[in-house]
Amino acid sequence: MSLPAAVVYVVALAAVGVTAGSIPTTLDGPFKPVTVPLDQEAFRGNSVDLPDSDRRVRRKVSGFSPEQISVSLAATYDAVWISWVTGDFQIGDSVTPLNPADVKSVVYYGRLRYPLHHEATGYSLVYSQLYPFDGLQNYTSGIIHHVRLTGLKPGTRYYYRCGDPSIPAMSSIHVFRTMPIASPQSYPKRIAVIGDLGLTYNSTSTVNHMRKNHPDLVLLLGDVSYANLYLTNGTGSDCYSCSFSQTPIHETYQPRWDYWGRFMEPFVSEVPLMVIEGNHEIEMQAKNQTFVAYSSRFAFPSEDSGSFSPFYYSFDAGGIHFIMLGAYVSYNRSGNQYKWLERDLAKVDRSTTPWLIATWHAPWYSTYRAHYREAECMRIEMEELLYSHGVDIIFNGHVHAYERSNRVFNYSLDPCGPVHITVGDGGNREKMAIDHADDPGRCPDPLDTPDDFMGGFCAFNFTEGPAAGRFCWDRQPDYSAYRESSFGHGILEVKNETFALWTWHRNQDLYNSTGGDQIFIVRQPARCPVGPSSQPPVPTFVIILFDGRPS
Repeated sequence: MSLPAAVVYVVALAAVGVTAGSIPTTLDGPFKPVTVPLDQEAFRGNSVDLPDSDRRVRRKVSGFSPEQISVSLAATYDAVWISWVTGDFQIGDSVTPLNPADVKSVVYYGRLRYPLHHEATGYSLVYSQLYPFDGLQNYTSGIIHHVRLTGLKPGTRYYYRCGDPSIPAMSSIHVFRTMPIASPQSYPKRIAVIGDLGLTYNSTSTVNHMRKNHPDLVLLLGDVSYANLYLTNGTGSDCYSCSFSQTPIHETYQPRWDYWGRFMEPFVSEVPLMVIEGNHEIEMQAKNQTFVAYSSRFAFPSEDSGSFSPFYYSFDAGGIHFIMLGAYVSYNRSGNQYKWLERDLAKVDRSTTPWLIATWHAPWYSTYRAHYREAECMRIEMEELLYSHGVDIIFNGHVHAYERSNRVFNYSLDPCGPVHITVGDGGNREKMAIDHADDPGRCPDPLDTPDDFMGGFCAFNFTEGPAAGRFCWDRQPDYSAYRESSFGHGILEVKNETFALWTWHRNQDLYNSTGGDQIFIVRQPARCPVGPSSQPPVPTFVIILFDGRPS
């Protein structure tokens, strides 16, 4: 780096309150790989789900009063979605769905608590989870409501009540804050990032820690309720395939979704929650339907962002453009998602939204044995497109551990590549990932790597570099900067169009502690031009068939 540029970055760091050497920046990288030793005292590998008797998941309302209230964003600051449930679910051999037309979807809102001058109406639905097998219980939900509030001002507190005033059955008053206007000078103060949350005692610790950090926005990177770790009779297991291998279909216990919504309501009724699907949301049922609970319970800016799909969409939050991608729908270059992604990226104006952040569930750059290179087909299809448009940060879940990469592209250290961060350790009841693919004897069989739902076989041996001729490295890969098995959440604080502070908060640390990983991620647009004309460097690694097996 030239001296004038170095001076500019030092001054910029000082402007956001950082002295030289106090917190590392990506300009100091690439970093030597670090593995934090497993803390046996703080480590709790087997989380325990909250039982249905826990007061935090019990139904607290009666009749058609609203519950499971949440806020989610539209594509721009001037609109949000309010969602809630009225009426109770039914589960049994024979269930009769409620009629959504029986209850109105109304939100009163305004900038003052009293009176709430504005009114918006929306739509409602009921979904069912049905199994065509004797002995399995069917489920039908309460009435799920989604109402879009429009004409909102940026960075402004709004009060609201939701429900049906004609019954009357209205909620108490809640409050949320809209996102800042899209601008290189405006950003949400804190953005919480979590994955694979579930509803365990560790999950509650994660959420409590997260609330103490007062985020303005929450990103949940898939695997929400883990209802599919249960049979329809409510019997659960840490490992469904281990305990229930003989079931005619992968069952779910849908009331776990209602429990999750009740537990999260005090938080997400006031802080916007943006969700993308994970593998635990697949939830196969009759007529080969999938993702029904996920698609029904959450509102998405699908129409606003032009995707018209709940599985992938985009939105702005101040000077950040977020792209939420689907790892469990077609990502092929000839498919709808890829074509939408091309259009969405082409419309991004980096002078207005300098930061470009992408998320999806299954990571491309995880060095843990669990799910190692499972999403390789998606990476091969999409990585070059994201790289050419200068994506700054990529967040993933799925692997139940924490890991941050150096800047990387196609397994090569690259100063213009994005930083990949895996946060799939929100607290779910499945075991924590502790084994690494580079640990002696822990490299998985390549034939076990393809995702069961998406299929495809794309992960082969490396041909060059330290892992040449092998499927796994024999040490922590150079692209892996920091990894640790711990439950927790991350906080992203974008300071300006150049600097963003990332902090990993571990559940075992004290509240407001920064005992985990922390780094400033620095954009360098002058060094790394963006756009379709940007050409990636010649890759350090290419792929060949594993042991000569046909693909």
